[in-house]
Amino acid sequence: MSEDFSQVLTERRGHILIVTINRPQVRNAFDIGTTVAMQAAMDLLDGEEDLFVGVLAGAGGNFSSGMDLKAAERNGPPPALERGDFGIMGRPPSKPLIAAVEGYALAGGFETCLACDMIVAARDAKFGLPEVRHNLLATKADEKQLIQLPIAKKVFNSEDEREGLRAFAEKRKPVWKGR
Repeated sequence: MSEDFSQVLTERRGHILIVTINRPQVRNAFDIGTTVAMQAAMDLLDGEEDLFVGVLAGAGGNFSSGMDLKAAERNGPPPALERGDFGIMGRPPSKPLIAAVEGYALAGGFETCLACDMIVAARDAKFGLPEVRHNLLATKADEKQLIQLPIAKKVFNSEDEREGLRAFAEKRKPVWKGR
């Protein structure tokens, strides 16, 4: 059985591997399939001797809006794979990787940029970490330090975290309970 990696496209141009997050209908947000496909693309970059550098971009005018919150509410967040969250954050490729950013790079999309060696941004590119509006925390950039904070321990896997995801998916304001 072959896996469908259409959510992350790869194209070789000489010694360069172009990797494109291909979910423009959800601003290239990561779900489970996208995470698995990204890891496969990073494995390809590292595994091929004739590839020297990778370029990571998003389809449809946006880089990535991070985690697909609707999919996460339905199915749980994408798993942390061997290469970490989104298939890249914990162990980026050993070869240079350039983030080519157009449009939005938000939340985990911005953190994905930070996992790259260089960011080349269009003039209209927008970066941000809006997780707090959904009672989520940006965790991968400084996870070891953040996890130790008492407030972070209260938020992870809390009722309020799940409520934030549900509220986003249902397009309503969250009702926080402090649990």
